[in-house]
Formats: sequence, C-alpha cells, structure tokens
Amino acid sequence: MIKRFGLQPLSFSLESSKEMVLLSIIAQSFFQPFSLDDNLLVILTALTSGTGVGFNRALLFLKEGERLQARMWLGPRSPEEAQAIWSMLSTPGLGYAEIVEHNRELVERMMETLRPKLKLLSYNLDAPEVKIPALAAKNQEIILVEEAREEPLVDDNFRNFVEVDSFLCLPLVAKNEIMGEIVVDNGITHAPITNKDIELASLCALLAGNYVYTTHLYKKVLEMEKMAALGEMAAFISHQLRNPIVTIGGFTSQLLHRPCDQEKCQRNLAIILQETKHLEDIIFKISHFLKITIKELRPIDVRPILQSIIERPDLKLKAENKRLILRQAEELPKILCDPVYFEEAIVNLLDNALDVTPEGGYVYIRAFPQNRKWLRLTIKDSGPGLDEKMREKIFTPFFSTKENGTGLGLLFVKRVMEMCAGKIEVQSKPGHGTLFKLYFKISEEKVKP
Repeated sequence: MIKRFGLQPLSFSLESSKEMVLLSIIAQSFFQPFSLDDNLLVILTALTSGTGVGFNRALLFLKEGERLQARMWLGPRSPEEAQAIWSMLSTPGLGYAEIVEHNRELVERMMETLRPKLKLLSYNLDAPEVKIPALAAKNQEIILVEEAREEPLVDDNFRNFVEVDSFLCLPLVAKNEIMGEIVVDNGITHAPITNKDIELASLCALLAGNYVYTTHLYKKVLEMEKMAALGEMAAFISHQLRNPIVTIGGFTSQLLHRPCDQEKCQRNLAIILQETKHLEDIIFKISHFLKITIKELRPIDVRPILQSIIERPDLKLKAENKRLILRQAEELPKILCDPVYFEEAIVNLLDNALDVTPEGGYVYIRAFPQNRKWLRLTIKDSGPGLDEKMREKIFTPFFSTKENGTGLGLLFVKRVMEMCAGKIEVQSKPGHGTLFKLYFKISEEKVKP
C-alpha cells in the first residue's frame, strides 16, 4: 500500500500541536522570496498566531549602531479588533501565505499612527543604567516582567506604550552578538505567560536573531563582491586602455613636434585611428554589457535566427578553412527569450569557438528539445580545451584567454541565460575541445518545419 503526502501543510489545524505549527510556519518561510522585514514578520506571525505560540501582540526592536530601536508592531489595538482578526485567521483552509499577507497589511496600516511613538522607544545599550526592555538585550537574557506598574526597572515610555502589566522580553542573539529584541504580551486576553510559552518563544527569538545576522552577513558579502568587481574593472580598464592611449599619445606627439613626410604622417594617423577604434570597441563592450535588460520574455523561433547566424559574413570569414556545422531537429518548439540577446549570445559563443578552433577543425551547433520543458542548444569546438582552473574562471568578469579579450563575452552569455530563465553548462578538457550547453525554457507555442 502506498500513501502520499504533501511536502508542506497548506493550512493550519487547530488540532495540531503548537510545536508543529511553529515549525511549519518557520520552515515555509524558506520557500518565499522574503526580505528581512518579511522574514521577521514571519517570526512575529508565529508568535502571535492563535494556532502558533499564541501571544496577543509582539513588538520588534533592531540594533542600530549601539542603540536598540523599535521597528515593528504586530497585534490588535482593541478586544473588538482582536476578535475580528482571530475569527478571520481561524477560517478553515486559510493558509500560511494568506496569514502573512494579512499581517503585512495590518502592520503597514498601524505603522502610520505608531511610527512617531516607536521612534521614542530607543535605548543606548552602552548607557551606565539600562532599563527594561533594553536590559534583556544588553544582558542577553530572557526577562519575564510581571506587575510592570510597580517595577522601577521598566522604562516609563515603554510602560506607557504597551499598557500591560505582564510581558516577555526576548533578546535576538547570533554569534554572541545582540541583533535586536522582541517583546510579546497578552494585552487583550490577559492570559498568563507560561513556561511552555517561554520555551516556544525563545525558539522564535533564536531564529529571528539568525535571520538578522545572516542578512547582515549577506550584505557584507555583496559589498565585498562589489569592491572586488570594482577592483577588477579598474585593473582591466587600466590594462586595456593603457597601450592604446600610450600609442595615441606617442604618435600624436611625433606629429606635433617632429616634421615628417606625407607617407609617414599618413601612417601615424592610420595608427592613431586604429587605436581610437580599439578604445571605442572596449568602451562599447563594457557599456553594452552593463545595459543588459529584458523587460518581457516572449516566444521566439530559433530556426531562422540560427540559420541567419551561420550566414553572417564575419563568422563565415572566421570559418574559412574550418567547418561550421548547424544541426537542428526537424520540429523545434519556440523558446522564451529575447531575439536580439539570443542572437548576440550565440554569436558570442560561436565567435569564441571559431577563434580557438585550428584550421581543418570543426564547430558544431545543435538544437534539439531536451524534454517538454527545455530546449537544449549546444556549441562544440575542436580547440585546445580548458583545464579545471580555467573552467572555474571563464564566467569571471574580465577573465579572458585571448590576448586582447575583454573578459566580458561569456559573462554576457551567462547573464542573458539568467534573464531568459535558462541555464548554461560547460564541459571541457585539455586537448578535447569545449562544449557549451544552453537550456532554454520552451514556450507552449509550437513551430512547424
């Protein structure tokens, strides 16, 4: 006997344990393209959902410099609003995505009036005396406050904001570094906060701390990659432009300061013009690469495009004493891409393949349906091939095996494939040529031969 189950529960069940619901909410967040704020909203949702931990309200603080600053509030403003929200959230069949979307709208609506009040909830963690709620973050400990009106350690601004006598402070910590804090309460139902509630809430706080830490780490990595790319671009531009500029400068100086006969002057001017065109070509390739934009994918017929590509005069000139062979299936489906960028990407690959292929060698280009979802287009040359280190670098900006290459051609192809929701793979070994495999998504519209 075979039983089948979905990967994720589609809706919440009141019969499920709080632990299972909490795990479901958190796990499903990894399947969503959420921002940091959305992921933190997922945590607040888990804390305040009636089928989750079940607190009434949650207040999020994030660390900004050395200050703890209130950022987001989730919860009803009155018992009547609470009843309406909980009735909606307990609707049979209501899923996780709908609950998060509802909470996002609730937060945005409430923040319009709460934002000025939240700005006042800002605490210096380096101050000699730190009061609750910031004390929990500074000491990196969970603090349960009861009878808050009689507790001198509670900040007056915060006490007036939450207007409850009992609340729980949950520091958000990652790598022994404070990321923020979440404060939860039962200001509507006035239900007591139990040890079980604290255990489940602490798990949410642990996940929230790691969300914030991972996001900060990712931003640092992106900044490092940007700086590395800028450094590579500066080195590339310096290397590529130096020789033409020096040549132009030298021959211009000769024309200005040394008399020359007409033949020599013409030669000098021809060299200057040649180097100027070289500079223009470099600048065009860089700017063209940076401007790749595909606003909308549309079905395109690759057959006539591929046929016109192999008939291009520039490629036919390169293919002299070589064999450029196109093979296509008798019936090809249309693919989703942009026809201009598709052609440029294929020409780029064929241009490289013909450059490395020796006289008498061959370059194959084939197009066949891989399956119902993908069309596979391959380009194979009989060049010297690439070793493992070179294969790892071929899509790196400004890396080129050509003496005068810009190192942007293959990266351009990769970006086009990504923007067309496709894939690109490369296989190569020294002495065995190089094979590029391009996978394009198939459109529903068929093309007849």
